[in-house]
Amino acid sequence: MITDGTAVTREDVAAAARRIAGLVLRTPVLEVSPGLFMKLELLQHSGSFKVRGAFNRILSAGTLPDSGVIAASGGNHGLAVAYAARTLGVRAEIFVPEVTSPVKVAGLAALGAHVTQTGAIYAEAAEAAAKRAAETGALSVHAYDQPEVIAGQGTTGLEIMEQTGGVDTVLVAVGGGGFAAGITLATGDAGGGGPRIVAVEPELIPTLNAALRAGEPVQVGVSGVGADALGASRIGGLAFGVLSAPRVRSVLVPDEAIVAARRVLWERHRLVAEHAGAAAYAALLSGAYRPEDGERVAVVVCGSNTDPAGL
Repeated sequence: MITDGTAVTREDVAAAARRIAGLVLRTPVLEVSPGLFMKLELLQHSGSFKVRGAFNRILSAGTLPDSGVIAASGGNHGLAVAYAARTLGVRAEIFVPEVTSPVKVAGLAALGAHVTQTGAIYAEAAEAAAKRAAETGALSVHAYDQPEVIAGQGTTGLEIMEQTGGVDTVLVAVGGGGFAAGITLATGDAGGGGPRIVAVEPELIPTLNAALRAGEPVQVGVSGVGADALGASRIGGLAFGVLSAPRVRSVLVPDEAIVAARRVLWERHRLVAEHAGAAAYAALLSGAYRPEDGERVAVVVCGSNTDPAGL
């Protein structure tokens, strides 16, 4: 397993921003109170930040095989790959686990992807997708542990710094870690400085938290309200290399805090987020992370692929 965070650089993120320009949205930043910003990636094409990495991976590959692209996903990554493939006119085959919500499965079908639902959790769907890729030669687009995917996701961090004029802290949800790793790279400088990154995970899926305590990526259980989007059972090796940096802080939030944050996002800000999309905000509302007076904080609201009836 690769755990060298230098395998992806800030220059890779800048190159990704140029490569995917015009294909992804520069999502808005909302200042909800003085010094508290929300980066609204839930408004991104396909309903999450994932499309940034999908486009960058596919466009970086050059000529694609006739079999197109293939991905395993809890849902959001699959939607992103399907959206990017449809935009670029290539075939997409997506494997999702049984825990994936019906909303996301329906969305994949609507985008024209060939969908296989198999396995109880993401890791089992990923194993099936890898086997299928070996058979067909399709380009594999990993959900979080590829350099091009991490660099693409990191373009969110570039936008945060430009749109806010700079912040002291960024709160971001973690599943496999590619998004948080990309933002860490994008917001950092050559000397290892930059804003604090607060990596927020559900207590029931602590991939990064467990890895940091063990000193290496380890297997964790997958359950709870965030399982269909934050359902990696092990932090990505590339992401772990980046997120081991001193300016990254890992915090855990219980499911009830995530559910409450999702409700507050709707009631207070009229934002319809999925549970995973509300996880970073849950760290603030629950007190898992407490900003200091005058601290400028950006919270990434990262996904909206949900049934709003649940609100």
